[in-house]
Amino acid sequence: MTYDLSEGDVAFLRSRYGSKALEFAAELQVTPSTLVADLGQLRARYPEHFAAVAEVTAARRRAVGKLRYADQLLADDDAVQQATAAPVAALRAADIASLHHGALVHDVTCSIGAELTALAAEPGIGGVIGSDLDHIRLAMAQHNLSVAGGTGPRPTLLRADALTVTSTADLVIADPGRRNTRGRVFGIDQLDPPLLELLSVYAGRALAVKCSPGLDYRNLRTRFGFDGQVQVVSLDGGVREACLWTEVPGLPENRASVLRTMSDGRPRLYEVTSGDPDALDDPGVDEWIIDPDGAVVRSGLVRQYAHRHGLRQLDPQIAYLTGDHVPVGERGFRILEQLPVTEKVLRGALAARKCGSLEILVRGLDIDPDRLRKKLKLKGAEPYALVMTRIGRQGVAFLCEPGIRAT
Repeated sequence: MTYDLSEGDVAFLRSRYGSKALEFAAELQVTPSTLVADLGQLRARYPEHFAAVAEVTAARRRAVGKLRYADQLLADDDAVQQATAAPVAALRAADIASLHHGALVHDVTCSIGAELTALAAEPGIGGVIGSDLDHIRLAMAQHNLSVAGGTGPRPTLLRADALTVTSTADLVIADPGRRNTRGRVFGIDQLDPPLLELLSVYAGRALAVKCSPGLDYRNLRTRFGFDGQVQVVSLDGGVREACLWTEVPGLPENRASVLRTMSDGRPRLYEVTSGDPDALDDPGVDEWIIDPDGAVVRSGLVRQYAHRHGLRQLDPQIAYLTGDHVPVGERGFRILEQLPVTEKVLRGALAARKCGSLEILVRGLDIDPDRLRKKLKLKGAEPYALVMTRIGRQGVAFLCEPGIRAT
């Protein structure tokens, strides 16, 4: 359960004594087996603020690998979960600098300042404003910005409602809350603030709204008349968000942005857009099956991606692709044999190859991979992959070598 920090908690944590308390807490294990003892130590040392120290310590650990300066942040668990991962925020900042060079940017839901940090570090941005209704989060943002430093202009912070226009910034960023007391929400009217209200308040102004990657953007276009760009972003194979861009002329309707962290820690980016060519050879089956990144699939750009890499589809309605090679950086499965989708046949084929571990990928069929794996009763030692889909109305399974990522 997340602990809600008070104004007094944040003031303490920003002090020299609070810093020492967080250093002490960082040395504790805080595992299920040590939790009671660890909290007892914190309560004995910091009776008024022990819960806040524990909350921030847990939030810092969650932020490792997601946010910059994770070990120095002031944040609660909810704020870290909502915060945009640093490479995604940096990509957006670079986009803004390219589209609106020298712009004044206003993040109207700035929370603990994760996005502000990326904006302030981007040299092509002229100025940054951050606002939020939660004065506790603003106090944490002030601390986090001081930790991050940067060579650009220091962001200006103010307390304001996101649905009240408080600046004449060239571009507005909003990140509506996607959680309530019952957990994650998905409807556009359940966001906080509601998506349609945001689009209405800032109509006619350049706006970037971060939404859940599961956003039904087709419904947003057809039912509500949204005519901007939908950018779906993934990071290291996980789809992170759908960002809606308005009032930026010339942008293609859909864009997939795929970020991969390289061995040196730097992100590598490739993008596919609805403005790219999408002509393909007729569907068929070749040597390899390629499962495109989730950002490409969710943005409806599978054909454009396939055209770029000389691939084709197994079926026009299915996102799996096939070809005689695997694009660099992508994952592919070399086909060994094609099988019908029946448990008896699959069990026999896997037993003949002494299969002991099996990765199962499914598209277009109502099959639970975990339940199927148990029914197949694997007893060997060899690893394989099973790609299950349909071609036309016929279910089909491809027994493959284990997946590889092309280099």
